[in-house]
Amino acid sequence: MTEWLGLPRLAATHGAQIDNLIGWIHIFMAILFVGWGAFIAYALIRFRASRNPVASYTGVTSSRSTYLEVGVAVVEGVLLFGFAIPLWAARVGAMPSPSDALVVQVTAEQFAWNVHYAGPDGKFGRTDIKLLDAQANPLGLDRDDPNGKDDVTNLNQLYLPVNKPIIIRLRSKDVIHSFGVPEFRVKQDAVPGFTIPIHFIPNVTTAEMRIKTGKPEFQYEIACAQLCGLGHYRMRGFVTVQTQEEFQKWLDEKSKEQSAPDPFK
Repeated sequence: MTEWLGLPRLAATHGAQIDNLIGWIHIFMAILFVGWGAFIAYALIRFRASRNPVASYTGVTSSRSTYLEVGVAVVEGVLLFGFAIPLWAARVGAMPSPSDALVVQVTAEQFAWNVHYAGPDGKFGRTDIKLLDAQANPLGLDRDDPNGKDDVTNLNQLYLPVNKPIIIRLRSKDVIHSFGVPEFRVKQDAVPGFTIPIHFIPNVTTAEMRIKTGKPEFQYEIACAQLCGLGHYRMRGFVTVQTQEEFQKWLDEKSKEQSAPDPFK
């Protein structure tokens, strides 16, 4: 279905459900489009001036239009209660346990994505607004906090292991942004003052997707789907999906690098 809908290739386990919903919406909308188009054409011909030179004050007495309206309402009800609400409930209610998932905090700002991993100890370090530094410490991470010594931060680069539940905790430092990765079929606003979780399981590595698409330079892209200022167009991030071994190696190396003492202190 993905191909004929013109959507990007799937790279998450729940994506087929999203595509199925989109497909049914297109089918029902096509039926409605053809049906209403045919009705309008019929009305133009049936009630043309040459055939009805004198106005009729009685009007149409048939109940067909009522049946049509009921039919449209039924179709819309099926879309809403049969597809949309159950899918929404499953995505919101089936949040994986943090102990079984990789939890990543992604903080949006004009115009970048700040990525924060808990490090090998699995605990996020304390952050403090007083420690914020736009260049050196955009998240205000307290490296003196025992839980924060091994934390890993990254800018516009999100690394994930394949076939593992991922929980992204979305935040914003300034205005409303929107985290969207089309191949994962996820999109969620990041709202100032809130921490909003989303979850998915990526099931195609970046290397595999490059082979599938025939594009050796392919990258999963984080697009800000909410107009957030003059620099909105350049608010781009990238996701690299790796094997578990590759990801763990990257995380360990990054943690060791960032937890090393600063020689200038």
